[in-house]
Amino acid sequence: MEILSQMWSLLGLLTVLQNVLPSQLLSLLQSFYEFLQDLLSPYSYFEIPEFNGYCGVDLNELYRHVHLYLNSVNHTAAARCRCLTLSRSRSSNRISFTVAPNHTVHDTFNGHQLSWTHHVETVQESLEEKRSFTLQLPKRHRQTLLSAYLNHVTSRAGEFERVSRERRLFTNNGNGSFESGWVSVPFRHPSTFDTLALEPELKKQIKDDLTAFANGREFYHQVGRAWKRGYLLYGQPGSGKSSLIAAMANYLCYDVYDLELTKVSDNSELRALLIQTTNRSIIVIEDIDCSVDLTADRTMKKALMGKSKTAKSKTSSLECSGEENGRVTLSGLLNFTDGLWSCCGEERIIVFTTNHRDNVDPALVRCGRMDVHVNLGTCGMHAFKDLVRNYLGLDSHVLFDAVEGCIRSGGSLTPAQIGEILLRNRGNADTAMREVVSAMQTRMLAAGGHWDQTDNEDTVGMRSPESVLMMGSPENWESLNGKKKKDNVNGSSNLEKRVKFLVRLRSLTKSDSGRRCA
Repeated sequence: MEILSQMWSLLGLLTVLQNVLPSQLLSLLQSFYEFLQDLLSPYSYFEIPEFNGYCGVDLNELYRHVHLYLNSVNHTAAARCRCLTLSRSRSSNRISFTVAPNHTVHDTFNGHQLSWTHHVETVQESLEEKRSFTLQLPKRHRQTLLSAYLNHVTSRAGEFERVSRERRLFTNNGNGSFESGWVSVPFRHPSTFDTLALEPELKKQIKDDLTAFANGREFYHQVGRAWKRGYLLYGQPGSGKSSLIAAMANYLCYDVYDLELTKVSDNSELRALLIQTTNRSIIVIEDIDCSVDLTADRTMKKALMGKSKTAKSKTSSLECSGEENGRVTLSGLLNFTDGLWSCCGEERIIVFTTNHRDNVDPALVRCGRMDVHVNLGTCGMHAFKDLVRNYLGLDSHVLFDAVEGCIRSGGSLTPAQIGEILLRNRGNADTAMREVVSAMQTRMLAAGGHWDQTDNEDTVGMRSPESVLMMGSPENWESLNGKKKKDNVNGSSNLEKRVKFLVRLRSLTKSDSGRRCA
């Protein structure tokens, strides 16, 4: 009781001194007390308010980064906090937490213990709250820790924001010259590289290239190139071009801009649309050879070479006026993909798709514009097994050998064709497999002795068709096509082998069906 009475006496004395002593002296005593506390404490403290400045209208980006970082760290560290506030916004696909007022979350960095304390104070005579984070770190290592740790926090926060936010699918609305020429919906395409029907080697090459691009910020700045990459996806309908684009977007967590060139009035609107796209996005122009008549520009210029100077000048003036008044030209699209305006953003991937690669103007797909050319052909055996595993849940089947023989003999189908058969018969795996073999046999009989190279440009002789990834320019196309034509001469001599194989295959499927019926 005596100790309590002494404490009450001391508190009373402090209250009297606070009322008697001038405010300047009290402020000086408070500063001296804080100085002693800082001198004796082994830690340094740094406050990060929610808003910058006295008025509190400019959001402090570092405060937002700390909030995101605390969501991205291992949840075992966050679990040590006694009180957390859970939430999920419409623009995110994850549940996030906020450290409750005046609670602390501990962290480790380079072997040192650090902590974040969330302070929330109510402003007097107002309903507003003043929020801030306080970072506590060892005083002896503050010079080496502070800058490196805050850079680590910012980097992890940016990565977490990229993978957790809701991705969007944009399309141009025909008003590209205005403030917003794009409209969007949530992008929720389920395609991933795990579900994609591609040969394993090609799948790995694409993933490695995308990873190197996403991590190449410093490299692109060092060599003086715009941080962008171009992909040309070509192949017959149903070969998986759109699914590959969706898988790329899901792999990198990028937004997708589906650019419809027929809705773009001229080159100026095309540039305006490019400016309005965000970083970390994939800009897609599907069926580039059918969207607009880009080759008309080059054809017209060649036709002008044979005309007289007078007629040429008149036609040139008409052509220039037409370009100004009216449509997207080849020159405008080239500047869109590789000109000065293409450098107005960073971390962008531009994708062109086409069913017929030879119809695309070579200027559009040279190195520096379309850096990677991916031929998506018919299914090889590995891709077929992936489809069967996804649709039917099977890792093996007695008819796998028959399917592989059909593929080697030129009866392969596109992923879309096989997927439709498997989807239709997903309740009966045996029926699905027999129907696939039957469709491949029909394809082989329809091909006869001459395999249509337009359906699969990379089928050589009796090899299994495989999709191909090429790093290079169209200059190599001619030599590649010449090799295919040479190898294709030997294809007609294999007709007899194919017929014999069909006879053996039909007997195999009949005997297999008889065994299962028995």
